[in-house]
Amino acid sequence: MQNIEDIHNFLKTEFVEHLKGLDRDDQRGLIDAFLVKQEEKLDPNTYFHEMNLLSTVTSLFMAGTETTSSTIRWALSYMIQYPDIQKRVHEEIDRVIGMSQPRIDHRKNMPYTNAVIHETQRFANIVPLNLPRETTSDLTFQGYHLPKGTYIVPLLESVLYDKTQFERPELFYPEHFLDAQGAFVKKAAFIPFSAGRRSCPGETLAKMELFLFFTSLMQKFTFHAAPGVKNFNVKPSVGLTIAPVAPKMCCVLRSY
Repeated sequence: MQNIEDIHNFLKTEFVEHLKGLDRDDQRGLIDAFLVKQEEKLDPNTYFHEMNLLSTVTSLFMAGTETTSSTIRWALSYMIQYPDIQKRVHEEIDRVIGMSQPRIDHRKNMPYTNAVIHETQRFANIVPLNLPRETTSDLTFQGYHLPKGTYIVPLLESVLYDKTQFERPELFYPEHFLDAQGAFVKKAAFIPFSAGRRSCPGETLAKMELFLFFTSLMQKFTFHAAPGVKNFNVKPSVGLTIAPVAPKMCCVLRSY
């Protein structure tokens, strides 16, 4: 709660600074656009009030940074746990990218690396309970009557670990996203971003970030457990999102 309060205090200061330089004809981003709407005051029941602005920007900070960084940390931890997989990722990066700057258009030619990233998201399962929902009307689902306003917790883990959808759901197995020829395949059960109209709005950006950050790190470094760490065992933390709690690791610059 202290972290949330600190973020809110920081953002309130930013809102004041944005307000000082606000130009409705030259809006600098989301905060400016929101403040312009707030100044119009056309509707006494408007959604454009400070608490909503705080909630919106806080959500962008939290959902758009912590989840991506946690996923990258899980991926690097898995590379240490599974050195053969790390070796294959290095080989594909060297073959497709070489020493060039990784770009999004490299992804279509890197099915194994793409599969490793997807399998990290599936296996790490960093948002197992999704975010809570609420029914907007009375409905019946699989024989259960759910009145309007019912609190719903969609368990993403039940899908990401579904034995009917994934061959080895309890193992880190990139082949879940590869066909017999080694080409990348999409899975309908791959829903770490949730599904439907309330799915994560940052999914496209997150996928690009994960690919670029992961390949850039893997291009330059080999990862292994720090000296003295005999059993590199990654454990999940406890929280709204599941970050890895891992022993110390070493990043060794690769030589070409």
